[in-house]
Amino acid sequence: MPKRNEPSLFTPAPLPVAALDEPERLACLRLIRSDSVGPVTFRELINHYGGARAALEALPELTRRGRGRPSRICPKSAAEAELEAARRAGAEPLFTIEPGYPAALAAIDAPPPMLYVKGDRTLLERPLFAIVGSRQASGAGTKLTRLFAAELGRAGLAIVSGLARGIDMTAHEASVETGTVAVLAGGIDVVYPPENAGLQRLIGERGTLVTEQPPAFAPRAKDFPRRNRLISGMSLGVLVVEAARKSGTLVTARFAAEQGREVFAVPGHPLDPRAEGTNQLLRSGATLVTAPADILEVLEPIAGLIARLGAPAFGEPAVAAPAAPLAPAPQPLLTAEDRERVLSVLGPQPVDVDEIVRATGLTAREVRIILMELDLAGMIERHGQQLVSLASDAPPV
Repeated sequence: MPKRNEPSLFTPAPLPVAALDEPERLACLRLIRSDSVGPVTFRELINHYGGARAALEALPELTRRGRGRPSRICPKSAAEAELEAARRAGAEPLFTIEPGYPAALAAIDAPPPMLYVKGDRTLLERPLFAIVGSRQASGAGTKLTRLFAAELGRAGLAIVSGLARGIDMTAHEASVETGTVAVLAGGIDVVYPPENAGLQRLIGERGTLVTEQPPAFAPRAKDFPRRNRLISGMSLGVLVVEAARKSGTLVTARFAAEQGREVFAVPGHPLDPRAEGTNQLLRSGATLVTAPADILEVLEPIAGLIARLGAPAFGEPAVAAPAAPLAPAPQPLLTAEDRERVLSVLGPQPVDVDEIVRATGLTAREVRIILMELDLAGMIERHGQQLVSLASDAPPV
C-alpha cells in the first residue's frame, strides 16, 4: 500500500464554516460550475474573499492577472435550474463551508466543494466506516459482510459503501437500521445498477445518499474511482471483504492509505480469485481482521481524534458545528514580478508547492494567491498532494 501523506509546510488555511443563505448557496454553486474552478481553487477563493459572491465578482480580474483567457462564469439561471432539479429529486446541496459537511472528508487533499445529500444528513456527522468488496461475492463473503456491518453499526458506526452489487449491497442492507450511507457515482436521481433501485430508494428514505455529481448525471467509467475516493475520504477506515487482484475495491483501499485511513482486510483462501486482492493487501500492510472487535479496538482512539475535528465520537449525539461569520482576508500587495517568479519555477514536471515557496522567497499565502490566479487563467495543472505544473497548453513563460 502507498505510504501515508507526510505533513507539509504549506498547509491550506481552514475553510470558514457558516450557515449559508440562499443567495450565497447559489453563488457557491455558480463558482463551482465556472471554468477552471476546481476543489483547490474554490477553497482558495473562499478563504481569500470570505464568500462566493465576492469571489464571483473578482473572477474576471483574477483571470486577467493570471494572463489567461476570460473565464466562463456559470450563469445564474443554470445554477438555479440545477438546484431545482436536486430539490425535485429530494436532495439538497451541502458545501464544504457549511456545518454538517463530513469532517474527515473536509480534511483530505482537495475535498469536493459540494455534495448532494438525500435522506438523513445527521448520519454524516457520525463516525463513518466503509465496507467494500467484490461484486461477485461468495456466500461466505456475504455472511461475513452482514456480520461486520451489523456489529459495527450497533457499536455506533454508520456504514459507508458504494451501492454496487455484491459486498456493497450486503453492507447497506445489513446497516439500514443502524445507519448507512451510499455514495453514488452518478446523479442523486440516477439508479445504478438497475437492480438496486429498491435499495437506493430505501436508503434515501432511511439512510443517506451522497454524490458530488449533478442530478441526471449518468456515471462513466472514470466516475467510479472518484466515488471510491469519497467513500474512503469520509470514513475512519475501510474494510475489504473480498477483492480480485485487479478491481475497483483495491482502488478504494489505495485512496484510503493515501488519505491516512486504516485499511482492514479479511484473509481468504489462496485458491479463491476473490481473495487475491485481500491477501495482497495483507502482504502490503493492511490490518488482518476476523471479527468486528478487531476493527473497534483500532478505531476507538481514531474516533476520538475525528471527534476533535468536528464529528461526534462513539455514542455521542450529532451536534452541528458553530457558525462563524465569513470575512474577507486582507489582500497582500502582489506585483507582476512576484507572479513571474512563481512562473519561472514551474515547468512540465510537477513540483511541490513547498518547493515553490522556498525557491521564490514569497510567503505561503502569497504563493497560494498567485497559484489561484494562474489556475483560473488555465496556466497550471494541479496533480494532487500539493503538486502543480505548467499546463500543457500554457503559452511560453
